[in-house]
Amino acid sequence: MSMKNKTAEDDVRAASDRFYGALEAMANGDAGPMAAIWSHEDDVTTMHPIGGREEGWEAVNGSWEGVAGASRDGSVSRTDQLVRVIGDGAYELCTESVSMTFADEPVSVECRATNVYRREDGEWKIVHHHTDLDSEFADTVANMGA
Repeated sequence: MSMKNKTAEDDVRAASDRFYGALEAMANGDAGPMAAIWSHEDDVTTMHPIGGREEGWEAVNGSWEGVAGASRDGSVSRTDQLVRVIGDGAYELCTESVSMTFADEPVSVECRATNVYRREDGEWKIVHHHTDLDSEFADTVANMGA
């Protein structure tokens, strides 16, 4: 592995640390830090554990804000991290463990996640986040309005 690739991989790992820090902030009611790590382009996407798909920064940011608005007492951890860099793009595979109070219900989710990053103006930004579907969490969200 060349030194250049190693440096890029380290930079992506640092971006991932910022993303997972932002996820934990979101699980504690603050979606603000998400804006700093995400690309704000129209091509960003998410597929959350509650199902569905968001496309474009406005929809993606709205999804984080929606979850943050109903979340507190959260903790987020990441294990089994694997990072691959391909030019100005990179992807990460890991296992996410999230525990929080969501809409006054305790929620605990462990799922596989794939994150895609892109170098924009010399900084690695996340452009896609995809986790396994968690039907219990999806049901909790669906029943919020009931």
